[in-house]
Amino acid sequence: MNKTKYIFITGGVVSSLGKGIAASSIGALLEARGLNITMQKLDPYINVDPGTMNPFQHGEVFVTDDGAETDLDLGHYERFTSLSLTKKNNLTSGQVYDAVINNERKGTYLGKTVQVIPHITDEIKKRIIEASDGKDVAIIEIGGTVGDIESLPFLEAIRQFKLDKGKDNVLYIHLTLVPFIKTADELKTKPTQHSVKELRAIGIEPSIIICRADRVLPQDIREKIALFCNVEADAVITAKDEESIYDVPLSLHKEKLDSKIIEYLNIWAKSPDLNEWTNISETLKTLKNLVTIAVVGKYVNLKESYKSLNESLIHGGLANNVSVNIKYINSEDFEADDWKERLKELEGCSGILVPGGFGSRGINGMLKAINYARSSNIPYFGICLGMQLMTVEYARNVLGLKEANSYEFDEITPDPVISIMDDQKDIGNMGGTMRLGAYPCVISKNTLAYQIYYKNNKKYSADNKNSVKLNHDGNISISERHRHRFEFNNKYREKFKASGFVFSGVSPDDKLIEICELKDHPWYIGCQFHPEFKSSPLYPHPLFKEFIAAALRYSNALIGVQTKVKTKNKNKVKDKKRKTAAA
Repeated sequence: MNKTKYIFITGGVVSSLGKGIAASSIGALLEARGLNITMQKLDPYINVDPGTMNPFQHGEVFVTDDGAETDLDLGHYERFTSLSLTKKNNLTSGQVYDAVINNERKGTYLGKTVQVIPHITDEIKKRIIEASDGKDVAIIEIGGTVGDIESLPFLEAIRQFKLDKGKDNVLYIHLTLVPFIKTADELKTKPTQHSVKELRAIGIEPSIIICRADRVLPQDIREKIALFCNVEADAVITAKDEESIYDVPLSLHKEKLDSKIIEYLNIWAKSPDLNEWTNISETLKTLKNLVTIAVVGKYVNLKESYKSLNESLIHGGLANNVSVNIKYINSEDFEADDWKERLKELEGCSGILVPGGFGSRGINGMLKAINYARSSNIPYFGICLGMQLMTVEYARNVLGLKEANSYEFDEITPDPVISIMDDQKDIGNMGGTMRLGAYPCVISKNTLAYQIYYKNNKKYSADNKNSVKLNHDGNISISERHRHRFEFNNKYREKFKASGFVFSGVSPDDKLIEICELKDHPWYIGCQFHPEFKSSPLYPHPLFKEFIAAALRYSNALIGVQTKVKTKNKNKVKDKKRKTAAA
């Protein structure tokens, strides 16, 4: 193919319809047809990136290999496709306006009046073309809902694309809602009609309409939408609610969405190979076991805050044929006066995970959960902050450093086992000043971390986004994504090691701790990086896969003990009855 084809995906009626999942599924389907794709998210907010935004408001901040803090939809793109995205794949209004204003200050526009059209729209188009260079198909999702004032410059820019690139090279897909009104016992198409009308009013005429609904749309409803929205009836696609987001590619393929895209863009492509997605879908429906994982964090009221984490736990379950029940616990619950009683919430769990986060709120509650996991021999997984607090808890309760803390929470602690990097001590801007993106890590032999990565080496490395390399000295080299500002303080390294605490993964220069674990514990691991950013249903991350495997072993052992106790009690009752009868 000589020219890149462009697919623009917009959304209407309400937010949270699943544009990101729809776009990701389209990406998966086109890759399954042998096409070389890329994906991009255009976000209308003025923030330069979501790095300084509250997780309660925006949700998770996803991190790419090159250190970009991006929208969480890029996580979906990577999980559904083979893509390893970069900062080019997420564009915000803030980035666009910042670039245009800087150009104006430099005199780039030669004294012209700088306006939304053409300067802002030209900058948007330029960024889309740069991100799409050399690809067969570029799938671009426009954030927000049609009608929002913030997204108008983006919509105007993609309207111009059809004029610039030709109608055979540009396709508009609109995602909308077709609600079912119970009292009328009817599906209603009016919201879709109004949404498309709004889109057409600004010059964009969608060729395909994806309708989010709780059921498959009947033919008469499709024909009605087609008639009033000026599309072909077979271009009205049902996006039915599914049990799992990983069923969506197959669902949209069944609706022949990928065939319609191929037809409209006049692309030659092979028949799709969807065997892997079929296997995932079938596995999800036949999971044999169940484990409950407690996620003890500070943003648990909004599941989007831990989106990649949630999905990675599901991936770990898939790899072990296990259904994962994620039990979200607000760490502040363990700071209340009745915290000992509340801590019983952890008793029925097969694993405890403390995720990343920032700020001192809820920290003491996390420490209590970590102490419970360590002392009760429950599988524990600490990620970023969860690893840092793992060392603080150990310092206080094992090493006797009662006032040990992280410099982030207590700048005058006598024992800052977690401290700040020297080049971070004078922070001017909060955004983009952390250790961000992919960094190498060397894992030592004879450690649990080594066993985990070595065991999963071939399968995990089959995905070109991930690499596990065996070094000549027998150690393993990996690369993982980071998002943090504080590090383990090396002044305490020997004291920890002497007591059985293991630093199994370090930076190549041995200056930074990346992975730590405990010798005398079934499964107790913390990592400074975010493994959830490199996990997918096709290639579950080794740490999540083995964490769920450990949780399953713990659960089975617990069931075995409970069964023995019940049998013993039953036998006692029987013996008592026999003695009573004999008497």
